[in-house]
Amino acid sequence: MKIVLISIAVLVAIGVLAAILLYIVSQKFKVVEDPMIDKVAELLPGANCGGCGFAGCRNFAENVVKNGGPKGQRCPAGGEPVNNAVAALFGQESEAVEKQIIVLKCNGTCEHAPAKVHYDGIQTCAFENMVTAGESGCAYGCLGCGDCVKACHWGAIAIGEDGIPHINHDICGQCQSCVKVCPRGLLEAVPVVDNKVVYVACSNKDKGAEARKNCSVACIACMKCTKVCPQEAITVENNVAKINNKCIACGECEQNCVMKAINHIQL
Repeated sequence: MKIVLISIAVLVAIGVLAAILLYIVSQKFKVVEDPMIDKVAELLPGANCGGCGFAGCRNFAENVVKNGGPKGQRCPAGGEPVNNAVAALFGQESEAVEKQIIVLKCNGTCEHAPAKVHYDGIQTCAFENMVTAGESGCAYGCLGCGDCVKACHWGAIAIGEDGIPHINHDICGQCQSCVKVCPRGLLEAVPVVDNKVVYVACSNKDKGAEARKNCSVACIACMKCTKVCPQEAITVENNVAKINNKCIACGECEQNCVMKAINHIQL
Protein backbone atom coordinates (compact mmCIF):
# COMPACT_ATOMS: atom_id res chain seq x y z
CA MET A 1 0.00 0.00 0.00
CA LYS A 2 2.88 2.30 0.87
CA ILE A 3 4.40 1.78 -2.60
CA VAL A 4 1.11 2.72 -4.26
CA LEU A 5 0.86 5.95 -2.26
CA ILE A 6 4.45 6.85 -3.08
CA SER A 7 3.80 6.22 -6.79
CA ILE A 8 0.71 8.43 -6.72
CA ALA A 9 2.62 11.17 -4.93
CA VAL A 10 5.44 11.02 -7.48
CA LEU A 11 2.98 11.21 -10.39
CA VAL A 12 1.19 14.17 -8.80
CA ALA A 13 4.52 15.92 -8.25
CA ILE A 14 5.53 15.31 -11.87
CA GLY A 15 2.17 16.62 -13.07
CA VAL A 16 2.44 19.77 -10.97
CA LEU A 17 6.01 20.36 -12.12
CA ALA A 18 5.04 19.85 -15.77
CA ALA A 19 2.13 22.26 -15.37
CA ILE A 20 4.42 24.91 -13.88
CA LEU A 21 6.95 24.46 -16.69
CA LEU A 22 4.25 24.67 -19.36
CA TYR A 23 2.89 27.87 -17.80
CA ILE A 24 6.34 29.46 -17.70
CA VAL A 25 7.04 28.49 -21.33
CA SER A 26 3.62 29.69 -22.52
CA GLN A 27 4.12 33.06 -20.84
CA LYS A 28 7.62 33.44 -22.21
CA PHE A 29 6.70 32.59 -25.82
CA LYS A 30 3.11 33.82 -26.02
CA VAL A 31 2.24 36.05 -28.97
CA VAL A 32 0.11 39.08 -28.20
CA GLU A 33 -2.07 39.73 -31.26
CA ASP A 34 -3.09 43.23 -32.19
CA PRO A 35 -6.85 43.59 -31.56
CA MET A 36 -7.10 45.57 -34.81
CA ILE A 37 -6.64 42.29 -36.69
CA ASP A 38 -9.97 41.05 -35.36
CA LYS A 39 -11.65 44.34 -36.27
CA VAL A 40 -10.39 44.15 -39.85
CA ALA A 41 -11.26 40.45 -40.13
CA GLU A 42 -14.83 41.16 -39.01
CA LEU A 43 -15.27 43.55 -41.94
CA LEU A 44 -14.12 41.00 -44.52
CA PRO A 45 -16.50 38.55 -46.25
CA GLY A 46 -14.70 35.47 -44.88
CA ALA A 47 -14.53 33.79 -48.28
CA ASN A 48 -10.82 32.97 -48.00
CA CYS A 49 -10.74 33.08 -51.78
CA GLY A 50 -7.15 34.32 -52.15
CA GLY A 51 -8.15 37.03 -54.62
CA CYS A 52 -6.30 39.61 -52.52
CA GLY A 53 -3.04 37.70 -52.95
CA PHE A 54 -2.94 36.38 -49.37
CA ALA A 55 -3.68 32.93 -47.97
CA GLY A 56 -7.05 33.97 -46.58
CA CYS A 57 -9.05 36.77 -44.96
CA ARG A 58 -7.18 36.46 -41.65
CA ASN A 59 -3.82 36.67 -43.37
CA PHE A 60 -5.05 39.70 -45.33
CA ALA A 61 -6.16 41.38 -42.10
CA GLU A 62 -2.78 40.70 -40.47
CA ASN A 63 -0.95 42.33 -43.38
CA VAL A 64 -3.23 45.35 -43.41
CA VAL A 65 -2.62 45.94 -39.68
CA LYS A 66 1.10 45.31 -40.08
CA ASN A 67 1.28 48.02 -42.79
CA GLY A 68 -0.84 50.48 -40.80
CA GLY A 69 -3.70 50.42 -43.29
CA PRO A 70 -4.67 49.01 -46.71
CA LYS A 71 -2.07 51.02 -48.67
CA GLY A 72 -2.99 49.47 -52.01
CA GLN A 73 -4.14 46.13 -50.60
CA ARG A 74 -7.74 45.39 -51.56
CA CYS A 75 -10.37 42.75 -50.97
CA PRO A 76 -11.85 42.06 -54.44
CA ALA A 77 -14.60 39.90 -52.99
CA GLY A 78 -15.86 42.61 -50.64
CA GLY A 79 -15.87 45.34 -53.25
CA GLU A 80 -15.98 49.06 -52.53
CA PRO A 81 -18.14 48.87 -49.34
CA VAL A 82 -15.68 46.55 -47.59
CA ASN A 83 -12.56 48.33 -48.82
CA ASN A 84 -13.96 51.70 -47.78
CA ALA A 85 -14.79 50.34 -44.33
CA VAL A 86 -11.31 48.85 -43.86
CA ALA A 87 -9.64 52.10 -44.93
CA ALA A 88 -11.91 54.13 -42.63
CA LEU A 89 -10.85 51.96 -39.71
CA PHE A 90 -7.36 53.42 -40.11
CA GLY A 91 -8.57 56.95 -40.86
CA GLN A 92 -7.71 56.55 -44.53
CA GLU A 93 -9.58 56.65 -47.84
CA SER A 94 -9.82 53.63 -50.10
CA GLU A 95 -8.06 53.99 -53.44
CA ALA A 96 -10.51 54.09 -56.32
CA VAL A 97 -10.13 51.31 -58.90
CA GLU A 98 -11.92 50.69 -62.15
CA LYS A 99 -14.76 48.20 -62.03
CA GLN A 100 -14.08 44.88 -63.75
CA ILE A 101 -15.93 41.68 -64.53
CA ILE A 102 -14.75 38.24 -65.62
CA VAL A 103 -15.44 37.24 -69.22
CA LEU A 104 -14.88 34.03 -71.19
CA LYS A 105 -12.72 34.66 -74.26
CA CYS A 106 -14.32 31.81 -76.18
CA ASN A 107 -17.70 31.19 -77.74
CA GLY A 108 -17.00 27.63 -78.78
CA THR A 109 -20.39 26.24 -77.87
CA CYS A 110 -21.66 22.85 -79.03
CA GLU A 111 -23.33 24.67 -81.93
CA HIS A 112 -20.37 26.82 -82.96
CA ALA A 113 -17.66 24.24 -82.36
CA PRO A 114 -19.23 20.78 -82.70
CA ALA A 115 -17.30 17.79 -81.40
CA LYS A 116 -15.27 15.76 -83.87
CA VAL A 117 -14.05 13.21 -81.33
CA HIS A 118 -15.14 12.00 -77.89
CA TYR A 119 -12.84 12.59 -74.92
CA ASP A 120 -13.16 9.79 -72.34
CA GLY A 121 -10.29 10.62 -69.98
CA ILE A 122 -10.05 12.31 -66.59
CA GLN A 123 -12.73 14.99 -66.49
CA THR A 124 -10.66 18.06 -65.73
CA CYS A 125 -9.67 20.84 -68.09
CA ALA A 126 -6.09 20.71 -66.81
CA PHE A 127 -5.66 17.04 -67.73
CA GLU A 128 -7.58 17.20 -71.02
CA ASN A 129 -5.46 20.17 -72.07
CA MET A 130 -2.32 18.08 -71.59
CA VAL A 131 -3.47 15.15 -73.70
CA THR A 132 -5.68 16.57 -76.46
CA ALA A 133 -6.65 19.68 -78.39
CA GLY A 134 -10.24 19.18 -77.28
CA GLU A 135 -13.26 17.48 -78.79
CA SER A 136 -13.84 20.27 -81.32
CA GLY A 137 -10.23 20.23 -82.49
CA CYS A 138 -9.62 23.82 -81.35
CA ALA A 139 -6.43 23.86 -79.30
CA TYR A 140 -7.32 27.29 -77.89
CA GLY A 141 -11.00 26.84 -76.99
CA CYS A 142 -12.89 26.04 -73.81
CA LEU A 143 -12.75 22.37 -72.84
CA GLY A 144 -15.93 22.53 -70.75
CA CYS A 145 -14.86 20.19 -67.93
CA GLY A 146 -15.61 22.82 -65.31
CA ASP A 147 -12.33 23.46 -63.49
CA CYS A 148 -13.51 27.07 -63.19
CA VAL A 149 -16.81 25.91 -61.67
CA LYS A 150 -14.98 23.95 -58.97
CA ALA A 151 -12.62 26.84 -58.25
CA CYS A 152 -15.39 29.44 -57.84
CA HIS A 153 -15.96 30.27 -54.16
CA TRP A 154 -19.26 31.99 -54.90
CA GLY A 155 -21.14 29.44 -56.98
CA ALA A 156 -21.19 32.04 -59.74
CA ILE A 157 -20.16 29.76 -62.63
CA ALA A 158 -22.05 26.92 -64.25
CA ILE A 159 -21.52 24.90 -67.43
CA GLY A 160 -24.51 25.53 -69.66
CA GLU A 161 -26.27 23.16 -72.00
CA ASP A 162 -24.18 24.74 -74.76
CA GLY A 163 -21.04 23.23 -73.19
CA ILE A 164 -19.26 26.38 -72.01
CA PRO A 165 -19.20 28.14 -68.61
CA HIS A 166 -21.59 31.00 -67.87
CA ILE A 167 -20.85 33.56 -65.16
CA ASN A 168 -23.47 35.14 -62.93
CA HIS A 169 -21.97 38.61 -62.50
CA ASP A 170 -24.49 39.50 -59.79
CA ILE A 171 -22.89 37.06 -57.34
CA CYS A 172 -19.32 36.84 -58.70
CA GLY A 173 -16.88 37.90 -55.98
CA GLN A 174 -14.13 38.97 -58.43
CA CYS A 175 -11.60 36.78 -56.62
CA GLN A 176 -10.28 35.55 -59.99
CA SER A 177 -9.82 31.98 -58.78
CA CYS A 178 -11.39 30.86 -62.05
CA VAL A 179 -8.88 32.94 -64.01
CA LYS A 180 -5.99 31.18 -62.27
CA VAL A 181 -7.19 27.61 -62.90
CA CYS A 182 -8.12 27.85 -66.60
CA PRO A 183 -5.29 26.01 -68.37
CA ARG A 184 -5.89 27.95 -71.57
CA GLY A 185 -6.19 31.41 -70.05
CA LEU A 186 -9.70 31.92 -71.40
CA LEU A 187 -11.09 33.77 -68.39
CA GLU A 188 -10.03 37.36 -67.96
CA ALA A 189 -10.98 40.39 -65.88
CA VAL A 190 -11.90 43.28 -68.18
CA PRO A 191 -12.90 46.88 -67.31
CA VAL A 192 -16.52 48.00 -67.30
CA VAL A 193 -17.32 51.17 -69.22
CA ASP A 194 -20.71 52.79 -68.56
CA ASN A 195 -22.07 49.49 -67.20
CA LYS A 196 -21.07 47.70 -70.39
CA VAL A 197 -18.23 45.41 -71.44
CA VAL A 198 -17.20 44.68 -75.02
CA TYR A 199 -14.79 41.78 -75.49
CA VAL A 200 -13.41 39.36 -78.05
CA ALA A 201 -14.99 35.95 -77.42
CA CYS A 202 -12.19 34.05 -79.13
CA SER A 203 -8.59 33.12 -78.36
CA ASN A 204 -7.77 31.09 -81.47
CA LYS A 205 -4.32 31.93 -82.81
CA ASP A 206 -4.66 29.85 -85.98
CA LYS A 207 -4.99 31.59 -89.33
CA GLY A 208 -8.51 32.33 -90.56
CA ALA A 209 -9.22 29.25 -92.68
CA GLU A 210 -7.81 26.86 -90.08
CA ALA A 211 -9.67 28.58 -87.23
CA ARG A 212 -13.01 28.33 -89.07
CA LYS A 213 -12.59 24.58 -89.53
CA ASN A 214 -13.08 24.12 -85.80
CA CYS A 215 -15.38 27.02 -84.89
CA SER A 216 -17.90 28.97 -86.95
CA VAL A 217 -17.46 32.14 -84.87
CA ALA A 218 -13.66 32.14 -84.61
CA CYS A 219 -11.79 35.40 -85.14
CA ILE A 220 -10.17 35.33 -88.59
CA ALA A 221 -8.00 38.42 -88.10
CA CYS A 222 -9.73 40.27 -90.93
CA MET A 223 -8.82 43.60 -89.26
CA LYS A 224 -12.26 45.12 -89.87
CA CYS A 225 -12.73 45.80 -86.16
CA THR A 226 -9.48 47.75 -86.02
CA LYS A 227 -10.63 49.95 -88.90
CA VAL A 228 -14.04 50.86 -87.45
CA CYS A 229 -12.90 51.49 -83.86
CA PRO A 230 -13.00 55.24 -83.21
CA GLN A 231 -10.58 54.93 -80.28
CA GLU A 232 -7.94 52.75 -81.92
CA ALA A 233 -8.59 50.39 -79.04
CA ILE A 234 -8.23 47.15 -81.03
CA THR A 235 -5.14 45.43 -82.31
CA VAL A 236 -4.66 42.06 -83.96
CA GLU A 237 -1.91 39.90 -82.46
CA ASN A 238 -1.17 36.28 -83.36
CA ASN A 239 -4.22 36.16 -85.64
CA VAL A 240 -6.72 37.21 -82.96
CA ALA A 241 -8.19 40.62 -82.10
CA LYS A 242 -7.49 42.19 -78.70
CA ILE A 243 -9.31 45.12 -77.07
CA ASN A 244 -7.28 47.42 -74.81
CA ASN A 245 -8.23 49.93 -72.11
CA LYS A 246 -8.89 52.69 -74.65
CA CYS A 247 -12.24 51.02 -75.35
CA ILE A 248 -15.32 53.18 -74.69
CA ALA A 249 -17.75 50.28 -75.30
CA CYS A 250 -19.38 51.99 -78.27
CA GLY A 251 -20.08 48.64 -79.90
CA GLU A 252 -18.87 49.54 -83.40
CA CYS A 253 -16.52 46.56 -83.50
CA GLU A 254 -19.23 44.13 -82.43
CA GLN A 255 -21.66 45.40 -85.05
CA ASN A 256 -19.07 45.16 -87.83
CA CYS A 257 -17.47 41.82 -86.90
CA VAL A 258 -18.21 39.51 -89.83
CA MET A 259 -17.62 36.42 -87.68
CA LYS A 260 -19.64 37.57 -84.65
CA ALA A 261 -16.55 36.92 -82.57
CA ILE A 262 -17.01 40.10 -80.51
CA ASN A 263 -19.65 40.10 -77.77
CA HIS A 264 -20.87 42.51 -75.13
CA ILE A 265 -22.30 42.27 -71.62
CA GLN A 266 -24.74 44.90 -70.38
CA LEU A 267 -24.78 45.21 -66.59
